[in-house]
Amino acid sequence: MNLFDNKKIIKRYRYISFGFLALGVYILVKALLTMTVHKDQWIKLSESLQKDSVVSMPTRGNILSSDGDVLASSLPKYKVFMDFNAGNPATKDSVWEANVDTICSGLHEIFPERSVAEFKADLTKGKEKNSQHWCIWPERIDYNTYVDIKKLPVFCLPSYKGGFHYEEYNARSHPFKTLAGRTVGDMYPAKDTARYGLELSYDSILRGETGLIMRKKVLDRYLDITTQPAVDGADIVTTIDVNIQDLAEKAVKDKLKEIGGTTGVAILMECKTGDIKAIVNMSRCNDGEYREIKNNAVSDLLEPGSVFKTASIMVALDDGVVDTFYTVNTGCGIREMYGRKMKDHNWHRGGYGTISLPRSLEVSSNIGVSVIIDKYYHKNPEKYVEGLRRIGIAEDLHLPIVGSSAPMIRMPKKDKTGKHYSNWYATALAWMSIGYETQVPPISTVSFYNAIANDGRMMQPRFVSKVVKNGETIAEYPPVVLKEQICKKSTLKIMREILTHVVSQGLGNKAGSKLFQVAGKTGTAQISQGVGGYTSGTTHYLLSFAGFFPAEKPLYSCIVCLQKAGLPASGGGMAGPVFKKIAEGVMAKNLKQDASTAKDSVNIMPHVKSGNMLLAVNSLSTLGLKTDIAWASDNSARQPIWGTAKSDDKGVKLTKSKSFRNDIMPNVLGMGARDAVYMLENRGLKVKLSGRGSVVAQSISAGDKIAKGATCKLELK
Repeated sequence: MNLFDNKKIIKRYRYISFGFLALGVYILVKALLTMTVHKDQWIKLSESLQKDSVVSMPTRGNILSSDGDVLASSLPKYKVFMDFNAGNPATKDSVWEANVDTICSGLHEIFPERSVAEFKADLTKGKEKNSQHWCIWPERIDYNTYVDIKKLPVFCLPSYKGGFHYEEYNARSHPFKTLAGRTVGDMYPAKDTARYGLELSYDSILRGETGLIMRKKVLDRYLDITTQPAVDGADIVTTIDVNIQDLAEKAVKDKLKEIGGTTGVAILMECKTGDIKAIVNMSRCNDGEYREIKNNAVSDLLEPGSVFKTASIMVALDDGVVDTFYTVNTGCGIREMYGRKMKDHNWHRGGYGTISLPRSLEVSSNIGVSVIIDKYYHKNPEKYVEGLRRIGIAEDLHLPIVGSSAPMIRMPKKDKTGKHYSNWYATALAWMSIGYETQVPPISTVSFYNAIANDGRMMQPRFVSKVVKNGETIAEYPPVVLKEQICKKSTLKIMREILTHVVSQGLGNKAGSKLFQVAGKTGTAQISQGVGGYTSGTTHYLLSFAGFFPAEKPLYSCIVCLQKAGLPASGGGMAGPVFKKIAEGVMAKNLKQDASTAKDSVNIMPHVKSGNMLLAVNSLSTLGLKTDIAWASDNSARQPIWGTAKSDDKGVKLTKSKSFRNDIMPNVLGMGARDAVYMLENRGLKVKLSGRGSVVAQSISAGDKIAKGATCKLELK
């Protein structure tokens, strides 16, 4: 008996085949319609669900000091939003109503500036509008504040359920605030664009390379698929020493306040390498405070005054037209030169009479220097200017700072007849020799004095020593020699001896120190007011001291320039003490022994203050004491990690402290002065210290809200 009816089976297969054929034709027709008739509609839908070229921004590299402190870094900032369309339509309204009061109370605790009622009214308005991108707080917030908000009800849910979401921005942070601000540079707010300083000069290195991501919508959620990863920027290591920079800034600012100055500049340069260890640019603002608003040290083209006399005498000595036994009659302190009166600073006391060439520099005699130069170069001023170029004072330093200026020292030129000068007049040489008729920025003057200190070798000022990434050096910028020898060795020896005498027995005595010898030259120059000349209204002065120390074996060269209006005005008496303060502070720092010398055969645990635990870990490691702190090594940006330290016979226990928002007073008890001041000033507080040692009392309690412009008194013991 046949169990299967072949005719029936074949008939069924035929129906199935026709069905599949019809389905295939339907699919083919729909595909053709999609590709032709409905093509534009589906392309628009696809574009709404997918973005192929979303730019992925890299993290900008850090700017580091010479000893590894972070001068500028990129930290994430957030703007937070609420999507009231997110979540299950059936339950989202009830969930929101049940938690809105708790959410608003939590937001008020985080942002006390706005009341609970104001938060509720604002969020209710967003919900009524059914907004998908309602701003919860109008300003950008830091990561810690973002974390606090994310803990609130509903906000803690995934964004597609609760609706809480954020936009992330890279914000430039300056841990030391305005320290060396014009040199380090800054970024335009909300843009990845450098404004000035090293940020702008090394922008291509710091910036990195942007990447591309494809953004696809899958099940109501956008997924980011990286097609080309972003390459983070590298770090640059500057030559700036944070401690020296801080010392120099305070010294300049204090003196400006004392004399009522308008602008102050100080540059400290390492003799052998040309490294700029500190560079200060202070200007008085409308509110009376002093801030860095312009890089005067590299851009100011002013007549340098008497610090330029060193270059004039060096040219004459190097050309062999005079020697140290040469004498000049300065008379009663006033001398007419081609119809103009040349005066010495003591003309009202009868002048210096006949003095030697070295003495003319020691007492900064305008007549003494100008008579020497005019006598031997008046008929051939080109030779004098060529001499200035030879010794390097007119050298273009090619600085890596946008806006820097090269010296402007004009070369005499004759007219078509070849008999008369077209850009020169009889008094030009005499006044040029004493620092007028020229424009030289402070950085060029200090580079010239640095060459004298460095056995005649002129170094290019160096601001950046290397580029590092992920702990590895990827590029180095070695010291650059601009001139191997600025003058004869014999000339150099004489000049160093004269400059030492300027301080020990001349007008530069207030720049000297009892601890070591200083060499240098004072300068007091009137500043031209443009078409009004030098005496239009109140006379303005440029007060300078340029030199090096220790005089016998120079380590550093330095220049201090102060600008003020009206008398009294004295380069030696006003700029000199600032030079002294910087020099003594730097030498005191150099005399400090390395931490490794503190090792002792007796096993006594050191006392460690609370504060920046990274510095504590570094010092303890140097002493051979293990800390085994994971969070200390896992900090690529080398940001300060605040904590407490407790010592006993077994070792030193380091503990991370609770982090506080910038508007909340932190606990600084047990910290040293430096860490406590750093932390509080970063929060906008003014700090007053009394005593020394560790902080034992703070006038504002930890956890209190910080009032704008408040002062916190710290007691140390």
